[in-house]
Amino acid sequence: MLAKRIIPCLDVKDGRTVKGINFKGLTDVGDPVELGARYAAEGADELVFLDISATLEGRNTFAQLVGRIADRLNIPFTVGGGISSLKDASRLLDAGADKITINSAAVRRPELISEIANRYGSQFVVVAIDARLSDDDGIWHVTTHGGNRMSERELFSWAREAEHMGAGEIMFTSMNHDGTRSGYPCDVFARLASEVSIPIIASGGAGSVADIADVLTLGKADAALAASIFHYGEISISDLKHELHSRNIPVRL
Repeated sequence: MLAKRIIPCLDVKDGRTVKGINFKGLTDVGDPVELGARYAAEGADELVFLDISATLEGRNTFAQLVGRIADRLNIPFTVGGGISSLKDASRLLDAGADKITINSAAVRRPELISEIANRYGSQFVVVAIDARLSDDDGIWHVTTHGGNRMSERELFSWAREAEHMGAGEIMFTSMNHDGTRSGYPCDVFARLASEVSIPIIASGGAGSVADIADVLTLGKADAALAASIFHYGEISISDLKHELHSRNIPVRL
């Protein structure tokens, strides 16, 4: 059985790691290169760096930062945020990123997935899906723009289409659970895993070791992504992995 992956996520604004709630009340928590190196030393399998800068100047800073990260890290890392063209993706992959993640731009124009996959390979393309369960119709509606805009797409059909277009992985976040620290909707992840053949990264909702253990077993996710529990020092990646190992969940120690 393939080892399950633990992936810390770092939000980056103008070259610095920040944390906040819904991108508001942002607090500087340090240099992303140093923080990434620390997580790598603690045993992270991969890292995700998301650019939340709103300006072109910030985007240029991020591209330069990717080069610094590539020089320092010895584990794979994914970058995303505002990627809306092959040119955007190429700039970051050429700078040294191992993968890119796309979200709103792919919903708007699914061909973007194929364009990047055809150029670099499916293994370089992670499609992030933010979806919200509607109380009205019981459907998981795909959202864009950080969960603020509802699209006409439905979670499972969009995941299948993304795979068909060339996505190498799906990173799914339940907007109903994100930030609640109350765990993941494991039944939804399990269904998603049964409907696509590419790896699933679980994002949003981690509040404890048990939550992560559940989504990697009951939810059949291939990887768990988290931010707050690592940034706030609630548990180290090493301790998390040893706890998962004690529960017979395959991880790289």
